Amino acid sequence: MNTRNVTFASVQLSMNWQLENNINKITDCVREAAKNGANVVILQELFATPYFCKKQIADYFELAEETHSSVLLKKMSALAKECNVVLPVSYFEKAGNTFFNSLVMIDADGRILDNYRKSHIPDGQGYSEKFYFSPGDTGFKVWNTKFGRFGAGICWDQWFPELARCLVLDGAEAIFYPTAIGSEPQDPSLDSKDHWQRTMQGHSAANLVPVIAANRTGVECDDNTEITFYGSSFITDHTGHKLAEASRDEETIIYAKIDLNAAAKARHSWGLFRDRRPDLYNNINSLSI
Repeated sequence: MNTRNVTFASVQLSMNWQLENNINKITDCVREAAKNGANVVILQELFATPYFCKKQIADYFELAEETHSSVLLKKMSALAKECNVVLPVSYFEKAGNTFFNSLVMIDADGRILDNYRKSHIPDGQGYSEKFYFSPGDTGFKVWNTKFGRFGAGICWDQWFPELARCLVLDGAEAIFYPTAIGSEPQDPSLDSKDHWQRTMQGHSAANLVPVIAANRTGVECDDNTEITFYGSSFITDHTGHKLAEASRDEETIIYAKIDLNAAAKARHSWGLFRDRRPDLYNNINSLSI
């Protein structure tokens, strides 16, 4: 079988309220990743701003943009084309009077592909996303790009195995998870980093696809609510083995070259999809049994 090597990069940065500086940092990282051979560059969740969902602050709705007129998406489209990279871009979307936590896949020629709206919306101290975002109405998305067929979930989506399985059933050859996760304000002793990684490693192993997660790092505070984002962005092979991993507090780019044809061969020969029993899984469509 011929090889089909794709180099994935995951960008891990801290963000602040100097919004132009945030975009400049992202732009520099994408250019650096492309210079180092990356074909696909995964960016963190809502990278254009600090993670504003720590508190319920109505003024922050002004940060949202409509997809067709988004200044951010136009800049990222031009950047993807300039660098010849596939660029999944997470952004705060306004659609009429409704707001979503969304992602567009931008192909290496700068084309903005279909829009995905985050399906699972968390609500807890420091993570008040239900105040800002409606649940996504797009269904799950898989995109055909220059370098492969890819799927994505956004942050809290990554905790749900159903999403990963649906993406791979729809032909995803790798799954991207832009993320903003860190400490828990109500319990500073709780550290979910290892659990977070193992969950996505499990999705990778159970579906025999690479997973690429990009998390932010740094300390952010809003109205006395503080979160220390724990970074630890990582890339797995198709068995869930970590090929690259960032530290908790470093601004960095990590890379891994993956043969997508070899992953497909393993996926087809291992029997996990051949031996599925959808006729037995009816309960998974119910909220309770």
